[in-house]
Amino acid sequence: MKVVRHTPEVCFVDPCAPRPYTTQASSLAGLGGTEMTLAALAGELSRRVGVEVRQSARRGRIHESHVRFAPFDVNDRIAAPVIVVINSYKVALKLARTHPEARIFLWLHVVPGKHCRKMGRLLHDAGVTVVCVSQAHADILRCYLHAPLPRLEVVYNMIPDMLRPDDTPRDLDRLFFASAPHKGLDQVYEAFAEMRRRIATLTLCVADPGYLRWDSGRVPEGVTVLGRLDRQRVWHHMRRSLCLFYPQRRFAETFGIVLAEANAVGCPVLVQQGLGANDEVVSTADQCIDSTDMDLLEARLRTWRETPPDITGRRDFRLSMVTERWLSLLEAAGRAEPVRQVAEA
Repeated sequence: MKVVRHTPEVCFVDPCAPRPYTTQASSLAGLGGTEMTLAALAGELSRRVGVEVRQSARRGRIHESHVRFAPFDVNDRIAAPVIVVINSYKVALKLARTHPEARIFLWLHVVPGKHCRKMGRLLHDAGVTVVCVSQAHADILRCYLHAPLPRLEVVYNMIPDMLRPDDTPRDLDRLFFASAPHKGLDQVYEAFAEMRRRIATLTLCVADPGYLRWDSGRVPEGVTVLGRLDRQRVWHHMRRSLCLFYPQRRFAETFGIVLAEANAVGCPVLVQQGLGANDEVVSTADQCIDSTDMDLLEARLRTWRETPPDITGRRDFRLSMVTERWLSLLEAAGRAEPVRQVAEA
């Protein structure tokens, strides 16, 4: 029988989300992959340890699925021995100053802006460990941040354990895009228009999580804009489509949950090779191409139309596997003594 702990053993601090959310899917509508990932992890970890999530946008307290959700103010006292801050290195440094007895993690889902390069030295001196969401993400930070570097750990973002291919019939003319429009949708439109000129029966369905307005230019003929879909509908469209169509060269994913989810349900992905974590996340090398080469893009689509590839996702992205990795990280942190010199950011 589960013992519900009143004192959290780990506290996640989200100072960035535009509104509060919980582990319930309905509360995450219109938010991004970072919030969905934190909610999934908090819910799963709470089966094993005490978990609290503090959010700057939250006004009241709530206890849901064994997770305590509470407001966050940077001057508040946090009782947990391990604190994990989402994306904000300045908040991580502040908590390192005010909680010298705690082990502090900065869970990064992004590549910081150029003005943040000094954070490497500051986090190192403060004893803050940075958690990256892919090896590619960690490699970028090693090249990007000023030395000395903080300790970097890699823990993948997660997808549900239950995602599997099924017998949904696949429409070999149907392509699918399921990301925010700022992630190169204009380039996706350009590539699709050229592919439709060559293969006239192709169509493209576009789902948008809805958290950012963005001008992606003229919508080409053959495109259906679906708007915001819940995750079950996104997975259904992945299963129905020839592939997840993502041949853009501008936006480097630090992980790319939609890529991992597409492969998990048996849907191949067309992405730019060497961009962000693309090559690391997709499960077969033939899904990564030079997306500027329209002949190669056409050839890959025609090959998959003739013989749809047998795709399965990577096991180490599953929620159960990622949770074990986080538990190992938290247990090791609990045994370590924090030693830090915290400078002002």
